[in-house]
Amino acid sequence: MERIRMIGLGKSFGVRQVFSNVSFEIKEGDRLALVGPNGAGKSTLVKCILGYEDLDEGNVVKSPVASIGYLQQDVNLGDDSLATEIEKAWTDVHALEEQLKELTTRLETEEASESDLQRLDYLQNRLEWLGGYDYEQKTKRIIYGLGFTDEDLDKPASAFSGGQKTRINLAKALVRRPDFLFLDEPTNHLDMDMLEWLEGYLSAYHGGILIVSHDRYFLDRIVTGVVELDNHKATTYRGNYSRYIQQRDERLKADMVAYEKQQEYIKKTEAYIDKYRAGIKSKMARGRQSQLNRLERLDAPVTSHHLQFSFPPAAMSADKVLVLDHLSVGYGENPIIDDISLVVRRGESVALIGPNGAGKSTLVKTIVGELFPENGHVDIGNRVQVGYFSQEHEELHDSWQVVEEVMNHFNYTEEKARNVLGSFLFKGDDVFKLVGDLSGGERARLALLKLFLQGDNFLILDEPTNHLDIPTREIVEEALQQFEGTCFIISHDRYFLDQVSTKTIVLDDGKITEYLGNYSYYKEKLKEQEDLLAIANEQNLENSVSDNKHTSINEPILSVEESTEASQKKPNAYMIEKQLAEVESEIARLEATMKMYEVQLANPVVQQDLDEMSKISIQIESTQSELDALYEKWERLSE
Repeated sequence: MERIRMIGLGKSFGVRQVFSNVSFEIKEGDRLALVGPNGAGKSTLVKCILGYEDLDEGNVVKSPVASIGYLQQDVNLGDDSLATEIEKAWTDVHALEEQLKELTTRLETEEASESDLQRLDYLQNRLEWLGGYDYEQKTKRIIYGLGFTDEDLDKPASAFSGGQKTRINLAKALVRRPDFLFLDEPTNHLDMDMLEWLEGYLSAYHGGILIVSHDRYFLDRIVTGVVELDNHKATTYRGNYSRYIQQRDERLKADMVAYEKQQEYIKKTEAYIDKYRAGIKSKMARGRQSQLNRLERLDAPVTSHHLQFSFPPAAMSADKVLVLDHLSVGYGENPIIDDISLVVRRGESVALIGPNGAGKSTLVKTIVGELFPENGHVDIGNRVQVGYFSQEHEELHDSWQVVEEVMNHFNYTEEKARNVLGSFLFKGDDVFKLVGDLSGGERARLALLKLFLQGDNFLILDEPTNHLDIPTREIVEEALQQFEGTCFIISHDRYFLDQVSTKTIVLDDGKITEYLGNYSYYKEKLKEQEDLLAIANEQNLENSVSDNKHTSINEPILSVEESTEASQKKPNAYMIEKQLAEVESEIARLEATMKMYEVQLANPVVQQDLDEMSKISIQIESTQSELDALYEKWERLSE
């Protein structure tokens, strides 16, 4: 079994220690999450494991033949087309194909020697082992699963957006199905359909995986273990993310009990030493002091940060906070948002979800007045004060210190500013950093804090958890759960939406659908619809058209025609894709077998042996029958 072992790894940058004595292993079938706060050194650890950065101590032991796929953050792409960029992952396969082609071409005109046949067998087996017979199908399956189309294949990779470039690099990491995958923030810029596709793909992956991610919902569904990197140390837990949280809290409680007992022992021992230092028991006191000196002191456990923040009082708004009246947004005859109507009421926390490009940010910019509708109206209710969190954070001042950003905006004293900044994890000298020097996560944290301090009663948040680590996301969740006003939130963070939303709006194909619950409620209702539609489709197949009127579906969200079309696309999509992949792989294997038989029949030595010719002919006929059946199955699955 292939495995990678990390033994006592350590890394420092100058006097700053990043991590020390990190030991764990990844083996076939493991799907491990590497978690920890921003700045803990997760990406650095991955680079050290893969040899992109040097270790100061420890070593990494891995099989020299193990293949590794790596997705790193912020990799620039050149001007090659998308298709060419993905093809680079198959360089060794193309070299083998060329060698196989040269050999088979030569054997069509020359008699095959024993070494030729051995070479032919090696090349074919090697090509099959590397996935070379069905690499085109594998490539397309990955590309389509990550949201690209045939029209994208010829576009320069450099012309794609930042999110699309991340998906291109993810495709390059996945397409070879290496023995080990190292994925650094693989869910960034993926919409929910792509996230579910990636979850299905990785769940069926047979190799070892190490994932750096802050996406708790994704980790809960994927990983079999968690490596927590915090305070320069790594701690390993078995189970998914929720199980990790449970085990971590249990460990922290046990550590706290042990720490408090030791502190009590130290206090009593020191009191005894002070009392008898100069008396008749001074020898015993010195013995106790020696014991105390040899005692290995336990560090105080670092507990989870809980929110120490209160929203300033906000005015009571009208019941109807936001009304969209037959709203259309876009250009000309093809609006992005087409004739939608919606009412958001006081106290609701509304999640707006949908695929990338559906128009979610466009809708929000129309609501806040940055864009004008083609038709319809946006009405903000009486006494509604809108606070808007955009992804760009234009309201921050790069030349100010963090503490000045709060002091100047709210006329706070330095002490008060530092107190509220501390509630959002700006500690110590962090408050004196220039805003322009902050990381993406720190900028988002500061912008959210300013928004929460403004006292607005209607918060509109466009991807508020982007760049935030898990501790900060938990703080934002706590804050929004306390908030007594109204929220309208765009987010791909499904765990976050489950914690804070009370209604879910799905925007797709220019239309909206409402679900009166959080993201998990929406998924449950979607599953119920799909199950009912599947039953209805079975009944439609059994009954005549005249009997179709007796079939009823309780969910009113889609028309029967639209629902039938949706049910044909969505239910079991992953299983169909999986079956297609299996069929394509088997077709590729049998086609390679057919090529081998054809080469054998062309061999003059074989042609002189009638019995051998007969056996090969029977094998060809049998293989062709299997291929014909697989072709038919492929066509059915592809419809």
